[in-house]
Amino acid sequence: MRIPSGVSGFDHLIQGGFLPGRLYVLSGPPGSGKTTFTAQYVAEGLRNGENCMYITMHETREELVNDMSSYEFGFETLTSSDQFRFINLASQKGKHVLNQFSGSGNTSGVQSLTDKIVAFVNSRKVDRLVIDSTMLLQLLFTGDDQEMTRFLTALKQGDATTLLISEMTDPSSYSDEHFLAHGVIFFHNYLEATGMTRGIQVVKMRGTNIDCDIRSLTFTDEGLSVDPMDHVDF
Repeated sequence: MRIPSGVSGFDHLIQGGFLPGRLYVLSGPPGSGKTTFTAQYVAEGLRNGENCMYITMHETREELVNDMSSYEFGFETLTSSDQFRFINLASQKGKHVLNQFSGSGNTSGVQSLTDKIVAFVNSRKVDRLVIDSTMLLQLLFTGDDQEMTRFLTALKQGDATTLLISEMTDPSSYSDEHFLAHGVIFFHNYLEATGMTRGIQVVKMRGTNIDCDIRSLTFTDEGLSVDPMDHVDF
């Protein structure tokens, strides 16, 4: 079974969609389409009656909904469903929600935080999970690479199909999340005299035949759209 992304043309690049229950990293520079991609991914899940969760630390639910309301894929309406949960870990409400979930054993600090987040996700029987972003995780774990690895490993062992946004801008440079993830998708943008050229590249996808070529990516009224036949050179 494959999980449709909700992004027009993209699933053609990965044999029909994501493999379920796996961790995928979306990397690329600011403004390249990562957040819009995850919003379309969530909207597709809600449209199919799935439980979806969006975890962040740098914006409110209202800001995300307002940003996506300019598109026509129905994010504003779909996220009003009880099957959508939004949590901002920096907010008092977010901290209160997580405090309902104690860590396992006698763990404390960042270990307890990992256990709380994973327990919260598992308690909601989440089908689709978005985490925005690796910068969030670095702030939470304050440079503790072992805890970052533990957190991502715990997510991989869960049932949710997870998209993790990464701020990495160099496709030839990799960090822990890229090695741990089942798949890595890179977003490109390049400003030319005639305007912005955008592209999307699947650089890793376990269990899936891919070619790693960059394909054309455009913003439309319906959200992001990929042309699987249009190869782009940067």
